[in-house]
Amino acid sequence: MPRLRLTISYILMIFIFFPFINGGSVNAEEGKKSRELPASLKIYASPPKELETDFGDFRSPLLKINGTRISTAADWNHHRKELLGEWHEMLGAWPPLITEPKVITLESKNREGFQQHKVRFKWTPTEETTGYLLLPKGKGPFPGVICVYYEPETGIGLGKENRDFAYQLTKRGFATLSIGTTDATEAKTYSLYYPSLKNAQVQPLSMLGYAAANAYYVLAQRPEVAADRIGIVGHSFGGKWAMFGSCLFDRFACAVWSDPGIVFDDTRPSINYWEPWYLGYHPKPWRKRGLVSEDNPGQGLYLKLRKERRDLHELHALMAPRPFLVSGGSEDPVARWKALNHTIAVNRVLGYHDRVLMTNRPDHSPNADSNAVIYEFFEHVLHP
Repeated sequence: MPRLRLTISYILMIFIFFPFINGGSVNAEEGKKSRELPASLKIYASPPKELETDFGDFRSPLLKINGTRISTAADWNHHRKELLGEWHEMLGAWPPLITEPKVITLESKNREGFQQHKVRFKWTPTEETTGYLLLPKGKGPFPGVICVYYEPETGIGLGKENRDFAYQLTKRGFATLSIGTTDATEAKTYSLYYPSLKNAQVQPLSMLGYAAANAYYVLAQRPEVAADRIGIVGHSFGGKWAMFGSCLFDRFACAVWSDPGIVFDDTRPSINYWEPWYLGYHPKPWRKRGLVSEDNPGQGLYLKLRKERRDLHELHALMAPRPFLVSGGSEDPVARWKALNHTIAVNRVLGYHDRVLMTNRPDHSPNADSNAVIYEFFEHVLHP
C-alpha cells in the first residue's frame, strides 16, 4: 500500500505542478483542476470585501503596451516572457546559472531526529557561501525549502526566535537549505555585487535572486529531495530576497515573503528599495542610509523605476499560477491587497483561484501564529 500511495501522489503532483514548468506557461483547463485550499488557509486567500475590486494606482500587468487587455492564457504566456525580459534588462542580466553545483560538506551531525550538514558551494561565478542543509530521517523524496536571511544560523534555530524557518520545516518533513549573506552583513554591504562591489552590472537584489536560484540546484540535486517541490521563504531582508528569487526564477514551486514591503513605498524607512544594496546601486561612496530627500537623494535604477511608474506588482504577476503567501506585518498591511489583486486577476485569466494569500499582524517581527500559517501553506502546497 505505501508504494501505491506514493505513485498516486506523484501523479497528482505532476498534474498540479506541471503548469509551473517551462516558464510558468499554463492553460485554463489545468488551472481549474488544482487542489482546493483547506478552510484554514482559504480565509487568507481573498481581500476584505471593500478591497475586492480595488487595484490601487498600479498599472495592470494584463495591459499590453498598446493598451489592449490580455484575456487568454496564450496571450499571457507570451506577455509574461516579455515582462520577465523587461525586468531582467532593467535589473541587469544574470550570469549563467550554476546548474551542477559542487557542494563540499564541512561538518555533519545528527540533531533532534534529522541530519544537519554544514556545506559550502558557489552561489555566484566568483563567490562561495556557507550554509546548512537539513535532511529529515528517511529516503524521501522530501519537499524542499530554501531559507534566506542575513546569515544562515538564524534559519536553523541559532538566532532570533520565530525566524527559524529551516529548523521548523525540517521537523515537519522538509529538506531545507539555510543560506545568508554573512560576510556582506559583517561588512555592512549586505548584498551581492557582480562582478564586483566597485562595478556591479546587476542590481544587488536581483543578484540575491540569482544566488537563490543557484541554491535551488544545490537542494534539487540531492537524491532525497523532490526537485519539482521546492519553495523559498525569508523575512524582512530575506523576504525581499525570497520575493525576487521566486519571481525571477520559475522553478520555485511556491514562495512565502514575510513582511518585506511587497511594493515601493517612499515613506517607510524599512521598505528601502532605493538603498544601494537593493535597487539603487551606485559606486561608493554610498549615500547616507535612510529615506530619500533633497539633502540625501537616491541614485541608480530605483529612481528610474519610480519615474516610469514601475512597481513590484509586475514581479508578483510572474509568480502566476504558482502559489505564494505574504506574511504581512507592519510593512505589508491589509491595504497591500490592492497590489495583490493584480496577480489574482492574472490567475483568473489562467483559470486559477486561491493562489495568492496574505496574513496580517501589527508588528514587523513574525510570531507563532503567523508562522503556523506559513508552515501549513508549505505543507499543503508541497507535500503530496
